[in-house]
Amino acid sequence: MENNRIHPLSDVQSKSIGEGTSIWQFCVVLSEAKIGRNCNICSHVFIENQVSIGDDVTIKNGVQLWDGVTIGNKAFIGPNVTFTNDLYPRSKQYPEAFSSIEVSEGASIGANATLIAGTNIGQYAMIGAGTLVNRNIPEHTVWVGNPCRQIGFISKSGKRYSMDEKHSLENFNELLNQ
Repeated sequence: MENNRIHPLSDVQSKSIGEGTSIWQFCVVLSEAKIGRNCNICSHVFIENQVSIGDDVTIKNGVQLWDGVTIGNKAFIGPNVTFTNDLYPRSKQYPEAFSSIEVSEGASIGANATLIAGTNIGQYAMIGAGTLVNRNIPEHTVWVGNPCRQIGFISKSGKRYSMDEKHSLENFNELLNQ
Protein backbone atom coordinates (compact mmCIF):
# COMPACT_ATOMS: atom_id res chain seq x y z
CA MET A 1 0.00 0.00 0.00
CA GLU A 2 3.07 2.25 -0.31
CA ASN A 3 1.97 3.92 -3.56
CA ASN A 4 -1.63 4.47 -2.48
CA ARG A 5 -3.19 7.71 -1.36
CA ILE A 6 -5.28 6.98 1.71
CA HIS A 7 -6.71 10.09 3.31
CA PRO A 8 -5.96 10.30 7.05
CA LEU A 9 -9.65 10.88 7.78
CA SER A 10 -10.64 7.49 6.37
CA ASP A 11 -10.78 4.18 8.26
CA VAL A 12 -9.09 1.58 6.04
CA GLN A 13 -8.66 -1.79 7.75
CA SER A 14 -7.99 -3.90 4.63
CA LYS A 15 -4.45 -4.76 3.55
CA SER A 16 -5.70 -6.01 0.14
CA ILE A 17 -5.53 -2.74 -1.77
CA GLY A 18 -3.78 -2.55 -5.13
CA GLU A 19 -1.03 -0.12 -6.03
CA GLY A 20 -2.05 3.36 -7.14
CA THR A 21 -5.48 3.30 -5.50
CA SER A 22 -6.80 6.48 -3.85
CA ILE A 23 -9.23 6.36 -0.93
CA TRP A 24 -10.56 9.75 0.11
CA GLN A 25 -11.84 11.17 3.39
CA PHE A 26 -14.60 9.63 5.49
CA CYS A 27 -14.41 6.21 3.83
CA VAL A 28 -14.64 2.95 5.75
CA VAL A 29 -13.05 -0.17 4.24
CA LEU A 30 -13.43 -3.33 6.37
CA SER A 31 -10.57 -5.78 6.85
CA GLU A 32 -11.52 -8.51 4.35
CA ALA A 33 -12.44 -6.21 1.43
CA LYS A 34 -10.35 -6.51 -1.74
CA ILE A 35 -9.66 -3.45 -3.89
CA GLY A 36 -7.65 -3.56 -7.13
CA ARG A 37 -5.03 -1.26 -8.65
CA ASN A 38 -5.54 2.35 -9.74
CA CYS A 39 -9.01 2.70 -8.23
CA ASN A 40 -10.54 5.97 -7.09
CA ILE A 41 -12.74 5.55 -4.01
CA CYS A 42 -14.33 8.95 -3.37
CA SER A 43 -15.41 10.33 0.00
CA HIS A 44 -18.15 8.82 2.17
CA VAL A 45 -17.90 5.30 0.71
CA PHE A 46 -18.44 2.22 2.90
CA ILE A 47 -16.99 -1.13 1.77
CA GLU A 48 -17.99 -4.24 3.73
CA ASN A 49 -15.87 -7.41 4.20
CA GLN A 50 -17.08 -9.69 1.39
CA VAL A 51 -16.62 -7.13 -1.38
CA SER A 52 -14.26 -7.46 -4.33
CA ILE A 53 -13.36 -4.49 -6.54
CA GLY A 54 -11.30 -4.88 -9.74
CA ASP A 55 -8.65 -2.59 -11.25
CA ASP A 56 -9.25 0.93 -12.60
CA VAL A 57 -12.65 1.28 -10.90
CA THR A 58 -14.20 4.62 -9.94
CA ILE A 59 -16.65 4.70 -7.05
CA LYS A 60 -18.14 8.15 -6.50
CA ASN A 61 -19.28 9.70 -3.22
CA GLY A 62 -21.93 8.21 -0.95
CA VAL A 63 -21.88 4.57 -2.10
CA GLN A 64 -22.19 1.59 0.28
CA LEU A 65 -20.94 -1.78 -0.96
CA TRP A 66 -22.41 -4.57 1.17
CA ASP A 67 -21.25 -8.18 1.53
CA GLY A 68 -21.70 -10.04 -1.77
CA VAL A 69 -20.91 -7.17 -4.16
CA THR A 70 -18.32 -7.72 -6.90
CA ILE A 71 -17.21 -4.88 -9.15
CA GLY A 72 -15.28 -5.75 -12.34
CA ASN A 73 -12.33 -3.91 -13.86
CA LYS A 74 -12.92 -0.43 -15.30
CA ALA A 75 -16.44 -0.15 -13.91
CA PHE A 76 -17.91 3.22 -12.93
CA ILE A 77 -20.25 3.55 -9.94
CA GLY A 78 -21.93 6.98 -9.79
CA PRO A 79 -22.68 9.02 -6.69
CA ASN A 80 -25.15 7.58 -4.19
CA VAL A 81 -25.75 4.34 -6.07
CA THR A 82 -27.54 1.92 -3.74
CA PHE A 83 -26.69 -1.78 -3.58
CA THR A 84 -28.91 -4.19 -1.64
CA ASN A 85 -28.09 -7.72 -0.48
CA ASP A 86 -31.20 -8.95 1.34
CA LEU A 87 -34.56 -9.35 -0.44
CA TYR A 88 -36.51 -9.64 2.82
CA PRO A 89 -34.69 -7.54 5.44
CA ARG A 90 -35.83 -7.58 9.05
CA SER A 91 -34.12 -5.96 12.01
CA LYS A 92 -31.81 -8.42 13.83
CA GLN A 93 -32.83 -11.29 11.50
CA TYR A 94 -30.07 -12.29 9.10
CA PRO A 95 -30.28 -14.64 6.11
CA GLU A 96 -28.07 -17.73 5.97
CA ALA A 97 -26.28 -16.06 3.06
CA PHE A 98 -26.61 -12.61 1.56
CA SER A 99 -27.53 -12.28 -2.11
CA SER A 100 -24.81 -11.14 -4.47
CA ILE A 101 -24.60 -8.42 -7.09
CA GLU A 102 -22.00 -8.45 -9.84
CA VAL A 103 -21.12 -5.39 -11.90
CA SER A 104 -19.07 -6.67 -14.85
CA GLU A 105 -16.07 -5.11 -16.56
CA GLY A 106 -16.60 -1.67 -18.04
CA ALA A 107 -20.19 -1.26 -16.83
CA SER A 108 -21.39 2.20 -15.75
CA ILE A 109 -24.04 2.81 -13.10
CA GLY A 110 -25.56 6.32 -13.00
CA ALA A 111 -26.14 8.44 -9.90
CA ASN A 112 -28.83 7.31 -7.46
CA ALA A 113 -29.54 4.03 -9.25
CA THR A 114 -30.69 1.17 -7.02
CA LEU A 115 -29.59 -2.43 -7.64
CA ILE A 116 -31.80 -5.10 -6.09
CA ALA A 117 -30.12 -8.11 -4.46
CA GLY A 118 -29.29 -10.94 -6.84
CA THR A 119 -29.02 -8.84 -10.02
CA ASN A 120 -26.02 -8.77 -12.35
CA ILE A 121 -24.88 -6.07 -14.76
CA GLY A 122 -23.24 -7.28 -18.01
CA GLN A 123 -20.00 -6.02 -19.50
CA TYR A 124 -20.06 -2.42 -20.74
CA ALA A 125 -23.77 -2.03 -19.92
CA MET A 126 -24.98 1.41 -18.88
CA ILE A 127 -27.57 2.10 -16.19
CA GLY A 128 -29.10 5.58 -16.24
CA ALA A 129 -29.31 7.86 -13.21
CA GLY A 130 -32.13 6.96 -10.84
CA THR A 131 -32.83 3.58 -12.45
CA LEU A 132 -34.25 0.69 -10.38
CA VAL A 133 -32.43 -2.46 -11.51
CA ASN A 134 -34.66 -5.43 -10.67
CA ARG A 135 -33.40 -7.93 -13.29
CA ASN A 136 -30.14 -9.08 -14.85
CA ILE A 137 -28.80 -6.64 -17.43
CA PRO A 138 -27.21 -8.03 -20.63
CA GLU A 139 -23.84 -6.75 -21.82
CA HIS A 140 -23.67 -3.66 -24.06
CA THR A 141 -27.23 -2.52 -23.24
CA VAL A 142 -28.60 0.79 -21.92
CA TRP A 143 -31.35 0.81 -19.26
CA VAL A 144 -33.37 3.56 -17.54
CA GLY A 145 -36.50 3.96 -15.42
CA ASN A 146 -38.38 2.42 -12.53
CA PRO A 147 -38.57 -0.46 -13.06
CA CYS A 148 -35.73 -0.53 -15.57
CA ARG A 149 -36.40 -0.90 -19.28
CA GLN A 150 -33.95 -1.18 -22.14
CA ILE A 151 -33.68 1.86 -24.43
CA GLY A 152 -30.68 0.95 -26.55
CA PHE A 153 -27.21 -0.49 -26.87
CA ILE A 154 -23.75 0.86 -26.13
CA SER A 155 -20.31 0.01 -27.43
CA LYS A 156 -17.18 -0.61 -25.39
CA SER A 157 -16.04 2.93 -26.24
CA GLY A 158 -19.40 4.46 -25.26
CA LYS A 159 -21.14 4.96 -28.61
CA ARG A 160 -24.91 4.58 -28.19
CA TYR A 161 -27.18 2.79 -30.63
CA SER A 162 -30.98 2.80 -30.75
CA MET A 163 -33.07 -0.34 -30.48
CA ASP A 164 -33.79 -0.12 -34.24
CA GLU A 165 -30.11 -0.01 -35.20
CA LYS A 166 -29.56 -3.56 -33.95
CA HIS A 167 -31.57 -4.90 -36.89
CA SER A 168 -30.43 -2.40 -39.52
CA LEU A 169 -26.65 -2.48 -39.03
CA GLU A 170 -24.96 -5.43 -40.73
CA ASN A 171 -21.95 -5.55 -38.38
CA PHE A 172 -23.78 -4.54 -35.19
CA ASN A 173 -22.04 -7.00 -32.83
CA GLU A 174 -18.62 -5.95 -34.11
CA LEU A 175 -19.49 -2.29 -33.51
CA LEU A 176 -20.31 -3.01 -29.84
CA ASN A 177 -16.78 -4.29 -29.18
CA GLN A 178 -15.10 -1.18 -30.58
